[in-house]
Parts: sequence; structure tokens; C-alpha cells
Amino acid sequence: MKGGITRREREVTDIDEIRGILDRSKIVRVGMVDDGKPYVVPMNYGYTLEDGKLTLYLHGAKSGRKLDVLRKNPSVFVEMDTDIVPFEGRTACHFGICYSSLMGEGTAEIIEDAEGKKQALTYLMKTQTGRDFTFDDQMVSVVTVIKITLDDFTAKKRPAPTHKVQSAE
Repeated sequence: MKGGITRREREVTDIDEIRGILDRSKIVRVGMVDDGKPYVVPMNYGYTLEDGKLTLYLHGAKSGRKLDVLRKNPSVFVEMDTDIVPFEGRTACHFGICYSSLMGEGTAEIIEDAEGKKQALTYLMKTQTGRDFTFDDQMVSVVTVIKITLDDFTAKKRPAPTHKVQSAE
């Protein structure tokens, strides 16, 4: 990623760990630019991760601000997180939160063909539920499906501290 991760010791490069983050996270925040102003939308997603290439699939209404913005500027930035566990310490500086996250930048495109929409929704439901579903033409005709191809992404994990956490009593 341009600029990379500041805290290299937290970077996740193992593909199985990255898949775990993708499987456990259920919401992706999609950042866009709407006439020079930031605009972020949280959405459910599905994904494919093949040969290090990550693609996200989203679905939503047939019209609205998100689609208007993406049609004008398909460049996006995404963020998702999971494994959120606060921890305490003796002083304010020892408090924090454990987490796993993924961020990346890419390009969004609207999938128009029914077969492409069916496949994308299959990925989405597998990610969200762990189950396989099938879709017919009627089902996919009432939604818009967005494909985000990530040009670059990084994953990160902040584990629990290794120092002994002492009570503030």
C-alpha cells in the first residue's frame, strides 16, 4: 500500500490469517469522494481472494447517493475490522483495544449482467452466513451489485499486550 503500515510488527501477511479477517468481519466501510467531500458507507460484503488478488462484492438498492457517487468517481478506499477486545492497564497509556483489520484502495464497478450478479451474491451470502445460496433472475433484478477490485490492501493485527495487566485498585 502506498505509504504502507507504520507499525510493521502488526502487519498480517499470512494468507490464511487474511482470510480469517475477511471471514470474521461482516461490515466493510466504503470511502468515496462526492464532489470533493468524503462519503463513507458501511455495507455487508462477500469476497474472493485468489493469487493475492482481493475482490469485494456488495449489494444494495437500484438507486441512491452511493451509486451516483460511484458512477462519477469509481475510486474507493475500504476498511473492515474484527476481533475487537478492549484491555485495561494501570495507567491511561496502558489501556487499548485488540483488533484485526484490513484496508485497501481500488476501483468499483457496477455488475450489470444477471449471471455476474448471481455469482457475486453467492460470494456475499457465503461470507455473511457460511452457507451456499442460489439466485434466480427475478432475485437479482431488484438489486444493484457492486464489484470492488482492490489494487492494493494491507491487513493488521493488534494482539493483547504481553505485559502483565495490573488492576488499578
